Amino acid sequence: MKFVLATANPDKAAEIRAILAPSGHLELLARPQEVPEVEENGDSLLANARLKAKALMKSTGMPAIADDTGLEVEALGGAPGVRSSRFAGEVATYAENVAKLLAELDALPDRGGQRAARFVTAAVVAFPDGTERSAIGSVSGTIAFQARGEHGFGYDPVFVPDEAGGRTFAELPAEAKHAISHRGRAMRALARLVRPEAGADPSPGTTPDGSLDRDT
Repeated sequence: MKFVLATANPDKAAEIRAILAPSGHLELLARPQEVPEVEENGDSLLANARLKAKALMKSTGMPAIADDTGLEVEALGGAPGVRSSRFAGEVATYAENVAKLLAELDALPDRGGQRAARFVTAAVVAFPDGTERSAIGSVSGTIAFQARGEHGFGYDPVFVPDEAGGRTFAELPAEAKHAISHRGRAMRALARLVRPEAGADPSPGTTPDGSLDRDT
């Protein structure tokens, strides 16, 4: 089964390919360079993922896979959330987003007790016949006081998942990260939904039982 990846981020594209490679039934094609960026103006991660998947499906005529990921920090009221990639500005770098996050947390009165966070990924595949399938993956953890590790990208150097023994995502080998990460869980759930034997969804955006598939 051939799918086009909607993401224009090479780091994310490489990670999705690595996560989905073991599924064996998904052939992932690169986003065509001539397809313009999709404005991510949805009010939720799922809405943004759906926007991107539908846009690439319409542009290519092929089933398209997209995701949107947000870091939700409890002490910041769930921010940066849907603006995670643009937290420090519309064209912010990974380092700038991390620096802004740490600065805002360091400014809080209780520096040690307000760093609980959660990473969430919404993944969507849109088909040319108008149907789609969706999955959500999440992982809980805390925000470190400083960046640690050389792997990964984005907020990986400061996110410490509860299941990693105190290491940040950036301190984990790729396979170990994918096994517990929000994106790994969402993409594996999506892959299960698009197996040839899975059949068609009863309605766009749902799993056969009528709810978003969640892998947490």
